[in-house]
Amino acid sequence: MKMINTLALTALLGFSSLVATEYTVDNTHSDIGFKVRHMMVASVRGTFKDYTGHYDYNPQTKQIKSLEGTVKIASIFTDDKKRDDHLRSKDFFDAKKYPDMTLKLIKHNGDKALIELTIKGITKQIEFDVDYLSGESKDPWGAIKTGFELNGKISRKAYNILFNKILETGGVAVGDEVKINLELEGVKVVNTK
Repeated sequence: MKMINTLALTALLGFSSLVATEYTVDNTHSDIGFKVRHMMVASVRGTFKDYTGHYDYNPQTKQIKSLEGTVKIASIFTDDKKRDDHLRSKDFFDAKKYPDMTLKLIKHNGDKALIELTIKGITKQIEFDVDYLSGESKDPWGAIKTGFELNGKISRKAYNILFNKILETGGVAVGDEVKINLELEGVKVVNTK
């Protein structure tokens, strides 16, 4: 009987190490960024300042089991108020009609993640590269943290973001391809039950 109990306990401990743990995205140590070609000569970079998210992650296997997030479009920031207001307008994101951008993990396999990304009410599945999957570490105040980075790219036209201007040289003012960079640091959710 003792042998059976020992095997059951060993199996349970082994199973528990495979179970993912929930983390809440720490906004003060995370970044939701993007980059797009401007005037065909350089790139404009921007971020979103207001967002929430959570993910389930196993630091031993470095496997992301789930990830969900919501980004407030009105919080877009490119360090130029006039441009930011234009990006919020109907020409681009139409933030009043579509206030949120959402993302949800479909699957994670090694260094690739398939993410369901919704912008302006349009949902597409986008492949992201996964980088910097960390183990757990404890901050000086006792919170347990993990982190990782996701990099992908989208066609803004696929999300009905069509505004552009033709340049005298024959090019366009804004590129179609948008590179997305998510640097996420999460705080382990403590179960108080």
